Amino acid sequence: MHTTPTSALPAGTVVTHLEIEPSILYFGTPVVLLSTENQDGSFNLAPISSAWALGRTVVVGLGHDGQTAHNLGSRPDLVINLPAPAQWPAVERLAPLTGRNPVPSTKAEGCRFEPDKFAAAGLTGEPSHLVRPPRVAECPIQLEARAERVQLDVSGEFVIVEAVVHKVHADSRIVVPGTDHIDPAAWSPLIYNFRHYFGLGPERGHSYRTRTPRGPGGPAAEQALAGIAPR
Repeated sequence: MHTTPTSALPAGTVVTHLEIEPSILYFGTPVVLLSTENQDGSFNLAPISSAWALGRTVVVGLGHDGQTAHNLGSRPDLVINLPAPAQWPAVERLAPLTGRNPVPSTKAEGCRFEPDKFAAAGLTGEPSHLVRPPRVAECPIQLEARAERVQLDVSGEFVIVEAVVHKVHADSRIVVPGTDHIDPAAWSPLIYNFRHYFGLGPERGHSYRTRTPRGPGGPAAEQALAGIAPR
């Protein structure tokens, strides 16, 4: 039987949509910190606001003249580190830094070269298991991966990276005990929402496809992550 969905708007509500030209389209995307290897064997760390997952592949968008894109073109190992909302100050400390020297002319005004971004951000590197770049110890989720395809986007201004994840590390406080599931009530990604930082709000519901066991303790674990420290 075909049924027409009932509108969620109160009767008589008029919604007006405006045609606008926003400068960016970061309409609520997760922040990731990418660690990659520089040509001299040192490591770069960069905040990225364009990333999404499809199965075991993570697609990342990068500026074409940044150090991360430069590194992945010849050294495909990387770690995709996901910070918690409380770690936004560390992410912002990285924002005006670049691993390129001299600084590319396309970088925003005030951007400066920094050879040791881990120290500049106040973050700790810890060894990875399968790839050379280190993980960020403070990040609750760390994905060791290799870039299998690196190519320019249609505009020629950005690089699209398709990275296959080979090992996942997760803070024990956000894992459902006895499973391989991240507890969505305990984990909140850092969201970049039109150049402002947010975390997730309370759960509104879940997909019919979820396999995550439901249980108590999530909020307490989420609160504990606010003061997460490297182990």
